[in-house]
Amino acid sequence: MSLDTRTVRRIAKLARIGLDDQEAEGLRQELDGILGWVEQLNEVDITDVPPMIGTGLAKPRLRVDVVTDGGKREAVLSNAPDRADAFFTVPKVVE
Repeated sequence: MSLDTRTVRRIAKLARIGLDDQEAEGLRQELDGILGWVEQLNEVDITDVPPMIGTGLAKPRLRVDVVTDGGKREAVLSNAPDRADAFFTVPKVVE
């Protein structure tokens, strides 16, 4: 696949990149080289290559979702500067 200068200018405009004529021609040559390399990848035989695990085939390890109260009320409330029974107490901020 070969790009023309018009297509390169359109790509540059979409990317909000300002190019003069010399830069556009240089970028066209670079993009042609990149696209040529990508076309070479289409020639590789991948019939017996299994997909990588990162393609969504892996199943996440899940734990059982169990609702508990935590069982650590006293440990949590021990950090409170002031408490009333099983609750934190805070200074009144709204009159």
